[in-house]
Amino acid sequence: MAEPAIVLEHVSVVPPEGAEPVLRDVDLVVEEGELALVVGRTGSGKSTLLGAMCGRVPHFTGGTLHGRVLVHGRDTRTHRPRDLADVVGVVGQDPLAGFVTDTVEEELAYAMEQLGLPAATMRKRVEETLDLLGIPELRGVPLRELSGGQQQRVAIGSVLTAHPSVILLDEPTSALDPTGAEEVLATITRLVHDLGVTVVVAEHRVERVLHHADRVVHVAPGGTVHAGLPAEVMRTSDIASPVVELGRWAGWSPLPLSVRDARRAAGPLRAHLRPDANRPVPRATAAGAAPVLRARSAVVRHPGDVLAVAGVDLELRPGQVTALMGRNGSGKSSLLWVLQGSGRLAAGTVEVTGADGAPVDPAALAPGPRRRRVGLVPQTATDLLYLDTVAGECAQADKESGAPEGTCARTLARLAPGIPGPRHPRDLSEGQRLALVLAVQLTADPPVLLLDEPTRGLDPSAKATLAATLRDLAARGRSVVVSTHDVEFVAECADRVVVLATGEVVADGTTADVVVSSPAFAPQVAKVLAPGPWLTVADVRAAVAALAEAPR
Repeated sequence: MAEPAIVLEHVSVVPPEGAEPVLRDVDLVVEEGELALVVGRTGSGKSTLLGAMCGRVPHFTGGTLHGRVLVHGRDTRTHRPRDLADVVGVVGQDPLAGFVTDTVEEELAYAMEQLGLPAATMRKRVEETLDLLGIPELRGVPLRELSGGQQQRVAIGSVLTAHPSVILLDEPTSALDPTGAEEVLATITRLVHDLGVTVVVAEHRVERVLHHADRVVHVAPGGTVHAGLPAEVMRTSDIASPVVELGRWAGWSPLPLSVRDARRAAGPLRAHLRPDANRPVPRATAAGAAPVLRARSAVVRHPGDVLAVAGVDLELRPGQVTALMGRNGSGKSSLLWVLQGSGRLAAGTVEVTGADGAPVDPAALAPGPRRRRVGLVPQTATDLLYLDTVAGECAQADKESGAPEGTCARTLARLAPGIPGPRHPRDLSEGQRLALVLAVQLTADPPVLLLDEPTRGLDPSAKATLAATLRDLAARGRSVVVSTHDVEFVAECADRVVVLATGEVVADGTTADVVVSSPAFAPQVAKVLAPGPWLTVADVRAAVAALAEAPR
């Protein structure tokens, strides 16, 4: 019998700054050639678990690791990360931040150069990896010019050329559009099925990976870990995909893990729902109110005469959550920055309602007044964090916004509870940093709030809290725009969906009208119950309850 790829024996991890373990008495075996999906709430210890599997915890992070971790028989107590480089490859949450060269071919060769492999071997493996990933045409392309999906595949390739037996991936699809995510997951499953590579994936977007997994590893609050077959773990897991939640509610057995399996079980439910007679009630919005922000023929160009936004017209009204969708590179972030006023328009106009009620160009406002008119939560949350503690950031936000003391801290506690005030923002997980930046922006209470990929790093519970927060903002007359690839989040909270392609608006309508008809952007429940109009499990429960109460 083959030796297990990864073995953890009674592993506990105590961080440098605390006495409470992040992981507690973990026993885990990942077999060779398995795809293991790691799930858990934000800050539960998923990244720490991956770090222990490659030796970065505690050799790089500090703290204390009790117990033993074996990677293909090598004990991480005596083998530092550099001693495991030929066995374990690690792909972090942000591929671009991990690149050390300029072009695709150079990045693929870098790890082999560090291992001292012969030039002929390096050239052969680069060619093989380009073909395996389906990117031979990108050989000489600068890394910064790649789409998010292409960058993720290059990041995987950069560790694959060293021929590791194990690949660890932390949130590999969090920044990708649905199509790009499927391309990356197809690459990952090919490594598992065709090459026998062991892959461990930590991912909050469970719905994207669950049906590919051989094993699910659930990291619970408090650092305990339970592993087993996907259907077994999903029966009770507090982290689940919409398909699993629908199956639990409907009592389907076996529990479906994929849209295909759920559709097979959902025939009676689809017949019972009668879509023509029982449509969901649209959310009430201030559709007739005057716009609080208006863009006219907005054009954005980047260096090299790259056209990012091509003459977009957009009106944002109070009381509405608008989802901005589109593939990576479609112009979403560029549009958000010019709506906020920090981005530079090449042509066109942007106007926001000023403090006196008159329209004003947000680019003409000073940073303080601008933030009180249009708030922006960027993709890289750390861009807005500059103090040494979480408490300091919250206190500064209260001061700059003129809010009562403790306003920002209370908002943060709702979005991501349990973050210690003395902790440095750089020591937070990505999801926790996003929550902190969102809390800082919400403290100013602007009439327009723009969020760029706000669900990256957030678990389903945190996303539900964020969705409720955004709905509450809309109910109080604020206009919210969320640029996102997270179709399930859009289904939960958006009233309207605007789809961009090559910098142009190609669709603009109610959420149900836009996403139900889209193979790429439809949420799982919509796919299971097509052609019905329901987007979420909550929609289905409400529809069934309404039918039960209807007179016969």
